[in-house]
Amino acid sequence: MADAVIAQDGFTSGEPPVTGRRYLAAPGTEPSGVTIVLAHGAGAGMAHPFMVACATGLAARGLDAVTFNFPYMERRAKAPNPAPQLEACYRALIATLVERGWLTGRRLVIGGKSMGGRMATMVAAGDAPVAHPIAGVVALGYPLHPPGRPQQLRVAHLPSIRPPLLVVQGTRDEFGSPEELAPHLAPLGAGATIHRVERGDHSFKVSGLPKGSPPVVDGILDSVAAWCRSLE
Repeated sequence: MADAVIAQDGFTSGEPPVTGRRYLAAPGTEPSGVTIVLAHGAGAGMAHPFMVACATGLAARGLDAVTFNFPYMERRAKAPNPAPQLEACYRALIATLVERGWLTGRRLVIGGKSMGGRMATMVAAGDAPVAHPIAGVVALGYPLHPPGRPQQLRVAHLPSIRPPLLVVQGTRDEFGSPEELAPHLAPLGAGATIHRVERGDHSFKVSGLPKGSPPVVDGILDSVAAWCRSLE
């Protein structure tokens, strides 16, 4: 998979415009019919190595992947935009993909890392229109609460998520463990799945990993790709 040729398209979306990049499924992979959009976390944009690794890794597994910058990251500001602006940017990005014909006949999965995943869940839970049906949501390290402040929960919208949800969560995540998260996803029943990364932190760095072990991200992307393919 590491040697797969991944074609990339750069584009802009929204007003003011933000930068996006589309990673096409690698030639020779089994077609998935899935396009997955991944938003970045609060501290790093779409060019961060983790975001690039996820996008290229999923393209190598037969999915089209899209990454993009939120407005504050495009301006290189330190503080994220207010949540409504981030959500609006996410919806505008989906509309751009529709306008370009890149979602025609495809299932759309939205998600992201940390804050980006939270914004995807808010888009999926909200009442504002989305330009294409959402088949699923993937949160890579959901920021349940700030580190050391478990009382400041970010959960009010979670029961309103309608599409299936996959959360990849490290068992040492200082923003919330799988055990902390599970009760808040219980109202979704079988619609919510938690993929545990044993001994993983918020960045999915795993403690005590034996030398020569496969990269943790490979196992995560295998699970994400399989889950996306299972969606109807």
